[in-house]
Amino acid sequence: MSFTNTPLYGGAITVDLPSGFADTSQIRQVPDHQEVYLDAEGYSSVVVEILEYVHKSSDDEALQYHFADLVDGTGDATTIVEQGRAQLKSLPNAPLLTLTFIQTPPTPNPNPRRKTPEFTYIHLLLLRLKEQATDLMITINIPHYAGEYQKAAEEGGQTQLMKDSAALKEKVLESFEIKEWGLFEG
Repeated sequence: MSFTNTPLYGGAITVDLPSGFADTSQIRQVPDHQEVYLDAEGYSSVVVEILEYVHKSSDDEALQYHFADLVDGTGDATTIVEQGRAQLKSLPNAPLLTLTFIQTPPTPNPNPRRKTPEFTYIHLLLLRLKEQATDLMITINIPHYAGEYQKAAEEGGQTQLMKDSAALKEKVLESFEIKEWGLFEG
């Protein structure tokens, strides 16, 4: 997988994304606080969101708050795969929480005219920037559509799409950089 250094928010943030990912704002409206990149040859996406800092008694509680906000009301079943902490190479001291989970839509599909994945594998990264009153959330979304991906070799194993998403997550951790801190003012 090849990567391209990608400017976000007018270049205030940069991150290496897969070369085949395209800026969604070129084809549809995206809210100002979000940057959304879609795989031009698949269904995967990366979403970066600038959110208001959530004051909770711990960073883990803040992660759970954002996670609940993301999944509540979807009607999907949610399975948490792993929760932990990571480190951005450019901001080694900033709290960065991670959550990997699977969203499984209800069956049968409530809207048969709309293509629905069997499940979506998601990496959530939450960067806590207390001094900037900002929570920056990155989600890597990897939908798995029936007949369009190779099943895992063993029960409970990872598909190739899941393995590729882990490599993408590591590239984000390695390359994510805030160039203009003024982005978080106002």
